[in-house]
Amino acid sequence: MGSGIAESVARAGLPVVVRDVDETAVEAARARIEKSLGRARDAGKVEAGEYDEVLARIAYTDRLEDIAEADLVIEAVPENVELKTAILARVAGIVSEDALIASNTSSIPIAQLAAGLPGPDRVLGLHFFSPVPVMRLVEVVVALDTSEATRAAAQEFAERIGKRAIVTKDRSGFIVNMLLVPYLMAAMRMFEEGFASAEDIDEGMKLGCGHPMGPLTLCDMIGLDVLYSVCDSLYDEFKQPEYAPPPLLKRMVASGRHGVKANRGFYEYAHDRKQVTA
Repeated sequence: MGSGIAESVARAGLPVVVRDVDETAVEAARARIEKSLGRARDAGKVEAGEYDEVLARIAYTDRLEDIAEADLVIEAVPENVELKTAILARVAGIVSEDALIASNTSSIPIAQLAAGLPGPDRVLGLHFFSPVPVMRLVEVVVALDTSEATRAAAQEFAERIGKRAIVTKDRSGFIVNMLLVPYLMAAMRMFEEGFASAEDIDEGMKLGCGHPMGPLTLCDMIGLDVLYSVCDSLYDEFKQPEYAPPPLLKRMVASGRHGVKANRGFYEYAHDRKQVTA
């Protein structure tokens, strides 16, 4: 997600700093961005000359101190409250008092992440969707202490990088995941109970409802580990059974069946192509 956000920002003509935990992770981020941008060039969506210009706008580092001059910081670490809170606290101690601080969380309440940070009025959520260079939506999540100026600046930023910004209050799951997760969990329970095969569940929603992909394929693309964290956050907030992760999801995550990124989830994959049903 972080690589995709950085690519989108650079393609919009803005300079961006990509910071990751160590040199290996930084080089992996560089490779992802160059590969993604190369696909866009090969598809005619980016001119050959523009390709080099976009890459020149991106700086890479493993030092958090190198973001000190940023006007906006977007945190995109894994969906873990303790990790996100620790990172944001470090960020707040490095950037200026005027810098906006955003989290790309897909479900964790922003107020929880902003608690204890200096200047909570500048903290908000910017929830992008994967793959970021392709998906046009950004949820602008406004917490209780987020100022109107922060909201307006974040919305302007999202639109400047070619995204459609929608504004949501600070509730776990925001708009999209509050609606999407019960649907995905229902498909997962249907498969878990042996009611229908993964292929038939997916084909039913593709051909019967016009969805571009079925729910179990979408689960694999999102990442089952990410979905499990999102479900936990939603269930913790609302205590409604439709948000609770089914036992199958917990066991798939424990077994390393995280979806496309692990080459197996509800389906097995080779080179990002679906091969056979799990």
